[in-house]
Amino acid sequence: MTGQVRWLSRGLDHVPEGQAWLSASEVERLGRMRYAKRSSEFLVSRAAAKQAIAHAVGLPVDDPHALRRIEVRHRPTGAPAPFVDGQPAGLAMSSTDRADRAVCVLAATAGIAVGCDLELVEERSQGFVTSYLTPSEQRIVAAAPVQDVTVNLLWSAKESALKVLETGLRRDTRSVEVRLSEEVEAGWSALAVHPVEGGALPGWWRRAGRFLLSVVASAPIPPPVAFEEPDGLGTAIPTHRWLEAPLRPGPTSEPT
Repeated sequence: MTGQVRWLSRGLDHVPEGQAWLSASEVERLGRMRYAKRSSEFLVSRAAAKQAIAHAVGLPVDDPHALRRIEVRHRPTGAPAPFVDGQPAGLAMSSTDRADRAVCVLAATAGIAVGCDLELVEERSQGFVTSYLTPSEQRIVAAAPVQDVTVNLLWSAKESALKVLETGLRRDTRSVEVRLSEEVEAGWSALAVHPVEGGALPGWWRRAGRFLLSVVASAPIPPPVAFEEPDGLGTAIPTHRWLEAPLRPGPTSEPT
């Protein structure tokens, strides 16, 4: 997959049964989770990541023992780092989850960093707009024919960019500004995110049913290509199954 950015979408129904597909450290981490929301997000994100990495390195995506060989570790900044058989996989990675759905994005180009974010098209308050968007972005929202789409798109692009910068929401979201483009290619629309310190992080976004997906990189990239078609995101129904039983039995403390 050299030179390409690839992505995979997975839902809770795609999470393998049992724990044979998880590494020992992942099983231990899951066992310490008290809240069902945390555990369901962890499982759907790991399923998307491991199966995407399996696609990228040529392992069977439905074999629990092959998936167990894949691990997602974290650098000191918190950025994810994929490993296979205990060795770095040579892939840049980002993952995101929302409403029982997860997406993993991978890039094999040397030196590139990627970030992705998945959001729902949902109402955001005026307070949200003024607190987290720059004045220029607020004007974009005010002029948009469908404001719920635009405000969530801008937020998604910011989250993706902050993953590229490896700061996450520790950094003020108004320190990066999103600029949209009219360029459309292969169903993706172009954008760029500009940090206050200069430069630009180019990327792409698309709407898929109830979801918005953005992908941003440290260098220009072509539109991302799904590992599987149909990709499943456009027909996915947002759910929050953890609400049925918010607490998991057993553990008494959450992992940090």
